[in-house]
Amino acid sequence: QVQLTESGGGSVQTGGSLRLSCAASAYPGSNNCMGWFRQAPGKEREWVALIRTSGNFASYVDSVKGRFTISRDSASTTVFLQMNSLKPEDTATYYCAVTPFPYGSRCSKEAMNYNYWGQGTQVTVSS
Repeated sequence: QVQLTESGGGSVQTGGSLRLSCAASAYPGSNNCMGWFRQAPGKEREWVALIRTSGNFASYVDSVKGRFTISRDSASTTVFLQMNSLKPEDTATYYCAVTPFPYGSRCSKEAMNYNYWGQGTQVTVSS
């Protein structure tokens, strides 16, 4: 089965940077969507960013545009989330996820449509 291993979380001050990594044992399909989600205590899981494993199209939630960058390494089947200019509101547990999608389909921003998940990595931003 597909396994996702996350790393890179930690504690930083406002304005700092972190780079999250999510290594997949394999991609489930020839065409996939990989996404980053985050969840703070008492809040619903929120979509943050996504990228296709075929091509490099990426999309971001408005609150992180210009600060976060999602990327991938095809050789290692790893997805990254470079987080710059971090704010206390970014504090959450971050999860990566992947799901196969038919060619030509739009990648989903809904967590319910992703069927493989990492265990999460904690990001804490202090003021």
